Amino acid sequence: MLFGLSILSLIIWCVLLFARGGFWRTRCAPSVAVDTIETWPAVVAVVPARNEADVIGPAVTSLIEQAYAGPFHVVVVDDHSTDGTADAARAAALALGKPDRLTVIAAEPLPAGWSGKVWAQSQGVAAVTGRGLPADYLLLTDADIAHPADAVTELVARATIEQRDLVSLMVRLRCDSFWEKALIPAFVFFFAKLYPFKWVGNPRNKTAAAAGGCMLVKRAALEEAGGMASIRSALIDDCSLAARIKHRGQGGHSISLDVAAKSHSLRPYDGPGEIWNMIARTAFTQLHYSPWLLAGTLVGMTVIYLAPPVVAIVLGPLGWPAWLAWGAMCCAYAPMLRYYGRSPWWAPALPLVALFYVGATVASAVRYWRGKGGQWKARVQAPARGN
Repeated sequence: MLFGLSILSLIIWCVLLFARGGFWRTRCAPSVAVDTIETWPAVVAVVPARNEADVIGPAVTSLIEQAYAGPFHVVVVDDHSTDGTADAARAAALALGKPDRLTVIAAEPLPAGWSGKVWAQSQGVAAVTGRGLPADYLLLTDADIAHPADAVTELVARATIEQRDLVSLMVRLRCDSFWEKALIPAFVFFFAKLYPFKWVGNPRNKTAAAAGGCMLVKRAALEEAGGMASIRSALIDDCSLAARIKHRGQGGHSISLDVAAKSHSLRPYDGPGEIWNMIARTAFTQLHYSPWLLAGTLVGMTVIYLAPPVVAIVLGPLGWPAWLAWGAMCCAYAPMLRYYGRSPWWAPALPLVALFYVGATVASAVRYWRGKGGQWKARVQAPARGN
């Protein structure tokens, strides 16, 4: 039985390596010839922020300092913060001597049926129209993301040259503390396995995904897809929006997703509990709140990640398929570790990391069943059981 399990694990890893869109090949977004763009379209960055006073200053600074040749403006939506988030954003713009490049608005009370972040984003998009701000593209970014000075230029150039309706970057998450080094690379690795970036970028493939920290979307495409209201209740707002953009109307429309070379998150995860909560907030949502999908996920994660090292150690040389499966796992994980500046010697520990993620996924389901699903910044956002 153990030998048969090791064979199954090896077969699965062969499929993952050679028939899953090369998800493990971690490449930064390719550079584009920005000098070929003659007229730069107008861009407005929309930043939803709820109690982000400790990080929004650097985030807003990075946006206001964009070296973009076209019209560019930043709209921060203060989502009922109690820590001075709005003042911190204004102070950052004032310190740069460019307060006219920033608009801060207060979000209206959250209506029923809307998730908090999507409501704040919709308020920002509405402000673009209401205040007459020129915007051919909207940069949907988070209050804890810092961008290099050429970020908007690169994003717009890619959208223009490659004719993309949505260009998204998976920003580099912070990876400084021990727990970040141990757990964060796997977060992006698992995401890429679920949504292979190559498939996302193929208009003929149905796979659609985006990373909420950095999404440049063509305004006309967003409106054609139904606007932010079309994903009003989404907790996994980025992937939901990507699906709306890519699958609107007839055929597939062009979007892209890559890992970022320089854009990075300012949010620290200094302990395992913070990373646990990040996963548990939406993991069960990803499974559509289905106990059957949860059970299938637990079985799949066990066969793919936990079985190879256990069987290899128990059977020794006789468990050679398990050793090969474990080796394939390490080879697949190595590029993501390299992207995060980690040694490949971390790779054999991926089964333990997977066990952590499995635990957080189960916790996500338990929170939902207890009526506390999707909790973020003191908001419980998952729909009630039975709805």
